[in-house]
Amino acid sequence: MKAIVYEKYGGPEVLQLKEIEKPIPKENEVLIKVKAVSINPYEWHFMRGKPWFMRLSASGLFKPKNKIRILGNDVAGYVEAVGSAVKEFKSGDEVWAESDFGSLAEYVCASANKTISKPNNCTLEEAACLPIAGITALQSLRDDGQLKAGQEVLINGASGGVGTFAVQIAKALGAQVTGVCSGRNLDLVRSLGANRVIDYTKEKVTQNGQTYDLVVDNVGNLSVKTCKRLLKPGGLGVIVGYQSVPHLIAVGLRGKTQHSKVAYMSAKTTREDLLFLKQLIEEGKLQPIIDRKYPLEKTAEAMAYLEGGHAPGKVIITV
Repeated sequence: MKAIVYEKYGGPEVLQLKEIEKPIPKENEVLIKVKAVSINPYEWHFMRGKPWFMRLSASGLFKPKNKIRILGNDVAGYVEAVGSAVKEFKSGDEVWAESDFGSLAEYVCASANKTISKPNNCTLEEAACLPIAGITALQSLRDDGQLKAGQEVLINGASGGVGTFAVQIAKALGAQVTGVCSGRNLDLVRSLGANRVIDYTKEKVTQNGQTYDLVVDNVGNLSVKTCKRLLKPGGLGVIVGYQSVPHLIAVGLRGKTQHSKVAYMSAKTTREDLLFLKQLIEEGKLQPIIDRKYPLEKTAEAMAYLEGGHAPGKVIITV
């Protein structure tokens, strides 16, 4: 089968289209014939091997651990085969999943516990947007942010992959939402349900003196000091994206005070939360936003575009 692989760290130029062996599902796995994959900043961090501490945990210090490494986690497609212990799915079923084995390929295996039947009211390409960005948005608001109905939340990076989901999920949870994005994406963020939108090119988020019960920073460009200025007493700041190791350290050292808390979140995919996202889609409360689509052979071009940091919604690879 064809797959996008990388054998050394670097920019999009290290990504290569190669023929590799088709995977075989283990007893608790589903083999998916890939239709669409969404890419995330998560992937290009591993592609570049940055920040360096990521290499110690998963990637390999000087080069990727595996001889042939495949990027990609989010996937949607058709069930090709199932392992002996899998009873829920059969060949031909339309599914979306989070795979641990690299999804930028013609076929990929995914755990049955992280594979979900596609909602009837969305396409496979839209379903491929959901796993990482949807889970991150949901857990940053509901779990790390402890968001309650009626509370006020500021979402920085409201037009991005996680941000477009976060605006809609926050509204579904009953919050009053202020989104921060560039001027060209104001209408998009309003259409997702934001009560107010701030154009960061014209206005600082602290300019009007508004404070919030929760601040979710998907970009990582708000300092700890700025986050605290934006929080009500007892408020929470949840940092999803980051731009530098010093920022990581600053959050760890200065994030918690007597009156507020600013901390990094770490998403963990569960079947229950994947099903919750599916339910929101089926209820018409959540709509994946696709910015651009690229064929598999142009994955390097797609990754370069994603790294630019200005994609409204998700970037999709079609197979």
